[in-house]
Amino acid sequence: GGRGHALTCDHCDDAAIEKVFAQVADDQEGRLDLLVNNVWAGPRGFGGFDTPFWKRPLDDWDSLIGLGLRAHYVASVAAARMMVPRRTGLIVNISSFGTRSRLHSVLYGISKAGLDKMAFDMADELREHDVHAVSLWPGIVRTEKIVASGLTDIAGFPVADAESPEFVGSVVAALTDDPELAERSGHTFVTAELARDYDLTDLDGRRPPSHRSVFGGGPLF
Repeated sequence: GGRGHALTCDHCDDAAIEKVFAQVADDQEGRLDLLVNNVWAGPRGFGGFDTPFWKRPLDDWDSLIGLGLRAHYVASVAAARMMVPRRTGLIVNISSFGTRSRLHSVLYGISKAGLDKMAFDMADELREHDVHAVSLWPGIVRTEKIVASGLTDIAGFPVADAESPEFVGSVVAALTDDPELAERSGHTFVTAELARDYDLTDLDGRRPPSHRSVFGGGPLF
């Protein structure tokens, strides 16, 4: 029932991230209930997805780790500084099955595994302050870019079965109201499986499938 406010942020710039949180703190009297980390930058030309790692430039690290992982940490630090004094809040990392199985590239897997471990360790330190952290593995998400591409499948998965961004958002919203959130804190979840737990469907009434079996199992944490 609130109003959205779009803010510009260069996630390569720590000061820009901190400025966003300072503005939120000023606008909301220091209150922050939820942070969803979902920043990502692919290697130039996405070449890192079909080229062996030893043939790729080392600066692929800067986009996939320096931005795709580090910016999540910087934002989480800023969020925790607002949440801990008020003893409330949830930090959600949007991760991937790439943690569990070979997917896209070496650096992609490293970045996603790092997000899951980050949530696990943050939750341990935040627990005594009643602040929580989890990581989520969506399936393929039917973003505007994917729809505009005209693709019918991605890596063998039908785009028709993809999750809408709103579906992922509904799972996050349900997490914030979950009376068992403290028990879930620190763990990684498949969004499609959490949606079943919460009896949620996508916008068109479908229940997107879990890709657990395809990728050799579930989360590590």
